[in-house]
Amino acid sequence: MKLHSSRNSTYCRRVRVALHEKGVEVEEVDTPKAERETPAYRELNPWGRIPVLVDGDLVLFESSAILQYVEERFPEPPLVPSDAAGRALVAMHVKLCDLEYAPHAVAIQRPKRFRPRETWDHEAMARARDPIAAHYAILEHQLAGGDWLVADRFTHADLAYLPFLHFHELLEVDLPPRVMAWWERMSRRPSARATEPEM
Repeated sequence: MKLHSSRNSTYCRRVRVALHEKGVEVEEVDTPKAERETPAYRELNPWGRIPVLVDGDLVLFESSAILQYVEERFPEPPLVPSDAAGRALVAMHVKLCDLEYAPHAVAIQRPKRFRPRETWDHEAMARARDPIAAHYAILEHQLAGGDWLVADRFTHADLAYLPFLHFHELLEVDLPPRVMAWWERMSRRPSARATEPEM
């Protein structure tokens, strides 16, 4: 298997964490933005994004689809519960992370990580903070029953948030106590330490 990736990409990190958790080694190909715009790469992913997983004739280019494939191809140790309710809850949390949290986090994190300060849209960044705070309040409530979001163990539901929470300080939104403890538990996992971004 080959993974087109970047160490500094949040969505690539999701896949890299899952592979590390499962002890699966793949050929990682660092794929900078210029390469993603080439015709050859657009044959793999017409949107020109990363990650892209190539396994024989199969080409996958959305992190949630890649996570699902890796889970089914390498089921041990499981990162998704075996029961229907648990699988549905994990899928729900991943989707909510992607739809309700990630766009707001990215609106702040991406400029602060990769762009000169004079190009930042400070009004857009300010608008993103209220939805982020509201999302943290929901997570705080959902974490009241245990250490993890689903099944009382680390799953894709938690993994989806891990790369974004790595940069939570850039958001200038305080983490509530349970969310902070959850992030600290995730950050101590060997898979999190092995996949830390360079910037």
